[in-house]
Amino acid sequence: MANAASGMAVDDQCKLKFLELKAKRTYRFIVFKIEEKQKQVVVEKVGEPNESYEDFTKNIPADECRYAVYDFDYVTAENCQKSRIFFIAWSPDNAKVRSKMIYASSKDRFKRELDGIQVELQATDPSEMDLDVIKSRVV
Repeated sequence: MANAASGMAVDDQCKLKFLELKAKRTYRFIVFKIEEKQKQVVVEKVGEPNESYEDFTKNIPADECRYAVYDFDYVTAENCQKSRIFFIAWSPDNAKVRSKMIYASSKDRFKRELDGIQVELQATDPSEMDLDVIKSRVV
């Protein structure tokens, strides 16, 4: 169903891949992009469970907007293994203005399709989604 504000639909694969990441931990991350011609959000890349945060950031283009989810594993002070699912809205300063507007107006509706997101991060510069930022948001 298209988003009234931006006219963007969400491809079923987006929801299916997210459910696999959340329930089965089949993926470490998923990168989503908006296909303007088809007017929908689609899966661009999935990361295997053994891939690192560095592998994830290499799949985020420096000058184009993207949405992404990342399953972050960590150990608590009590030595418990935990994980948090991050939603990252990547909108670099040097991306096209039209692209930034479309991603911004589609974000909330798209995020609602992905039930189970625990932490949201908005980033316009790589330093805003650095691993240290991710770690600081889980405690």
